[in-house]
Amino acid sequence: MNRPTEAERYAGDAAVYAITGVSKVSKPTRALTRQNDTSDTMDTVREGKVLDDEELLAGVRDGAWLDAQIFPALRYAVPGLIPEGFTILVGPPKAGKSWLMLGVLLAVAAGGYAIGHIPTGPRRRVLYLALEDGDRRMQERCRALLGDAPIPPLFHYLTKIPPGRVLDVIRAFLRRHPDTALVVIDTLGKVMPPAVPGESAYQRDYRVGGALKDIADQNDGLAVVVLHHDRKATSEDFVDSVSGTHGLAGAADTIIVLARKRQQREGLLMVTGRDVTEAEYALTVEDGAWTLDGQSLEDAAERARQREETGGMSDTSIQILEFVRQHPDGVRSKEVAERFGDNAPRYLQRLEEKGWLIKLKRGVYAAPEKIPFPED
Repeated sequence: MNRPTEAERYAGDAAVYAITGVSKVSKPTRALTRQNDTSDTMDTVREGKVLDDEELLAGVRDGAWLDAQIFPALRYAVPGLIPEGFTILVGPPKAGKSWLMLGVLLAVAAGGYAIGHIPTGPRRRVLYLALEDGDRRMQERCRALLGDAPIPPLFHYLTKIPPGRVLDVIRAFLRRHPDTALVVIDTLGKVMPPAVPGESAYQRDYRVGGALKDIADQNDGLAVVVLHHDRKATSEDFVDSVSGTHGLAGAADTIIVLARKRQQREGLLMVTGRDVTEAEYALTVEDGAWTLDGQSLEDAAERARQREETGGMSDTSIQILEFVRQHPDGVRSKEVAERFGDNAPRYLQRLEEKGWLIKLKRGVYAAPEKIPFPED
């Protein structure tokens, strides 16, 4: 039986520490003193070995090397939304995060369309750590989302894992199935360890987030998504809605926030990250199935902008505003009245007073290039 190499042993020990906080890494054999601690000058000590400048600087590369490289294209679990790397999906309890990600997982495994309209490409293997569900609920939800279609064979899931072994479980699955494209943990609270003595909450959050990011980074094309509850406090910056310290958000490559009011069909997906365009996308939900409000991400972004602009308006005002926008050269009030009734001139006047429309000349209205937000 072959013994593990030093690198393999160190990687395994680091994984244990990331989740449990208990370090198994061997300590330096030489005690450090002011006289022999030269870590800030010519060499340093790690695991009992003195590293000289050549070893310390072995990974330094220059612009010529970088310019000559040809890197593989970035891969996505869901194009435009979930790239390879570590992603956090945040939202309040019972907002529909689990339904949203289950739909994504099934789409990737079946080679279908995520969130109704985003093609995910060929069928790819996925793993769902559904730690708040059981087999019966999983089957019911899959059938609700798939209809008459069978549950894809490339969809794998677990509802229980040994305490403190989430990293080991994921690594074991990836060793068995190195072609895995997407791993989802639902939820982070089920696997989040306490801070170890002397460790701040920020350090704990960054340690756990960093360990999950390392798994994604070590497996080309893999996206790791963690579902997490949001903070109860509101903030103008949606990144601040990530529950806990900024350690989790700092470790993530991508942050996605799902917002939806209770009993409402409309939702909003806010996205930012290192490899995605920062944007907001309008969604709708029906019986657990989330769908883009539009045929593409561009359409959904436009719908999100329109929703924000028309937040305090009546349905008729919204319809008239959208009708006028379809006529960039202007539309006569008579045409609006023929479409929306005799009260249309009154709506046009109110929209003009609010600044949502401009009057080009008597009886002719148009939408300005930039519409101010409605007052509360």
